[in-house]
Amino acid sequence: MNKPVSISISSMPDIANRELPEEKGTLDWVGMSDVHQPLKVKDGNEMKEVQAKVQVYVNLADPNAKGIHMSRLYLLLDEHSNTRPLTASGLRMLLGSVLESHHDLSTNAFVEFSFDHFVRRKALLSENSGWSSYPVSVKGTLINGEIALELSIEVQYSSTCPCSAALARQLIQSQFQKDFSQSGQIDKQDVQAWLGLEESIVATPHSQRSTAKVMVSLGEEVGDLPITDLINRVEDVLKTPVQSAVKREDEQEFARLNGENLMFVEDAGRRIKNSLDKQSRFDDFWVRIEHHESLHAHDAVGVFTKGVENGYLPIP
Repeated sequence: MNKPVSISISSMPDIANRELPEEKGTLDWVGMSDVHQPLKVKDGNEMKEVQAKVQVYVNLADPNAKGIHMSRLYLLLDEHSNTRPLTASGLRMLLGSVLESHHDLSTNAFVEFSFDHFVRRKALLSENSGWSSYPVSVKGTLINGEIALELSIEVQYSSTCPCSAALARQLIQSQFQKDFSQSGQIDKQDVQAWLGLEESIVATPHSQRSTAKVMVSLGEEVGDLPITDLINRVEDVLKTPVQSAVKREDEQEFARLNGENLMFVEDAGRRIKNSLDKQSRFDDFWVRIEHHESLHAHDAVGVFTKGVENGYLPIP
């Protein structure tokens, strides 16, 4: 068996360090995407293990450099995930390390972690429980010496159309008038029995699965990541998040909650906006509400921001 040839590291060619012979110029971002990385996340006071996809970039500010050092970026990501959980304060430190690793080539750094965040949810009434999954991303940028951190979540909920509910009630009233038009004094038990018949409730309002996409800018004082807290805040004001484990009593309770929380896309947006406005931890926010219509072939959408100077733009 032939022995491998031993070559010293100092004698290996380093193409990335060679000066460009022809075209020269800077690039805004160079790095890696879709890096699969298991890591721990500090969600408030709770530690969770996730399987993340990571993007990491630096700018190529030296017009004479052939390229950046991809291996340095990967090794920094690996060292970070192996030695500490992902937190807001830890991400600030990672951004500094990424930029320091390319101090001779770069002036800016970018890191983003995307993963599914699982929360154990109790059923509405029964003793069952199940897992709810939420897409999450945590993004950090270090540009011109300024660090900015963003936390993004997606929450699914049910929205029942107020207009459809009113039109359904009108049809039920008409059916009641038709069925009891020949009656003199109406007996309470007859009405109660009538309400339980399928042919009596001639119309039901339409509802649809809906999505709230929320991005918040984290203040400098935020150390851990308030992922579940932000999810709970959105679900608590909407009142009708989608469920996991469901028995008949849970489904009936879900129907009741939908009936008590009729929502146009504007109503859902105002509920979330009013809640986020009260949070001092979030310097800014951007929200997109999508009601995936069951009546139309298109979606109803609302977009809004906190409205701070030089903040997020309300771009869909």
